[in-house]
Amino acid sequence: MILLGSTGSIGVNALVIAEQFALNIDTLVAGRNLSLLNEQIKKHSPKCVVVLNHEDISAINHPYVLWGEEGILHAIESSQSNLVINALVGFAGLRPTLKAIECGKRVALANKESLVAAGAFMDISKIQPIDSEHFGLWYLNNASRPIQRMLITASGGAFRDWPIEKIQEATLKDALKHPNWSMGQKITIDSASMMNKMFELLEARWLFGEGEYDAVIETKSIIHALIDYRDGSTTAHLARANMQLPIAYALMGKMDQKILPSVNLLEVGSLEFREITVERYPIWEIRQALLRNPKRGVVINAANEAAIELFVAGKIGFSEISNQVIHAFDRFDEEPKTIEDVFHIDSEVRRYVGRRA
Repeated sequence: MILLGSTGSIGVNALVIAEQFALNIDTLVAGRNLSLLNEQIKKHSPKCVVVLNHEDISAINHPYVLWGEEGILHAIESSQSNLVINALVGFAGLRPTLKAIECGKRVALANKESLVAAGAFMDISKIQPIDSEHFGLWYLNNASRPIQRMLITASGGAFRDWPIEKIQEATLKDALKHPNWSMGQKITIDSASMMNKMFELLEARWLFGEGEYDAVIETKSIIHALIDYRDGSTTAHLARANMQLPIAYALMGKMDQKILPSVNLLEVGSLEFREITVERYPIWEIRQALLRNPKRGVVINAANEAAIELFVAGKIGFSEISNQVIHAFDRFDEEPKTIEDVFHIDSEVRRYVGRRA
């Protein structure tokens, strides 16, 4: 496999599954965690390694090291491996996804931004989702029964229990205190604003087609997805919050070995569900409009990434992230007609948010 984002949580879990099933690693792509990357190189002996920065090449213990976006694209194009796991963060993951599909490879996709920004311009049949929510929907979506609605769950993020009036005072440190687990900076902030779930609803729309999609908060992160059928019944996918299960299916196609311990309902005891409200999560205001106009995902992604950069730099408050995204969504109402339009709109939106800060 070609593993993009090998030192992140999904990349580390992918290598655990690869080792369990004796799968070969063709290429490792990583950012700044060079010490872990060197450990992975020693253990998995990839043919090629790609790092973010040119100046880091000399620190890598491998004879063939490329760098930057061009290095990633070259590695994908030249590799004989038919599988790319894309666990990169942000819009930077889009071109590698497009290149992999162009080369006829399968993409095990954890890079939300690829589908959010450019789902309309991709061969979805080449994509296997490895987010737990979309994996759950895929897992349940094998029956012939007519579907009424697909639901995914949210943890609620760092501010789910805060008094609403205090959220506008939240600091970066506050936003990074996820109640259920430890994740990277951007996805933790997206979880706190509920942007992460907006992205996942839009991903589901591209993966499974037109239909009704929604999300609810499930505070223990045991249920990942539900499907309401037209006959009035509902099925739910329950699993421990561990990415190794969806990764295993993406790598192997099917699975007849135990990957995770089963959920013990007696240990769980009870589950709590909450509504996602606009008062606590203002970004939810544009959910329906976005799902009706899914090609405009490029706007919310660009605005969100630009606003998060401003928040991390201390130039805007947490609540302003959602405000910036909503303003940009209202301002840029033209849908991209080509993949080139996607990159153009992305640039324009980022400049717009920067000027408004």
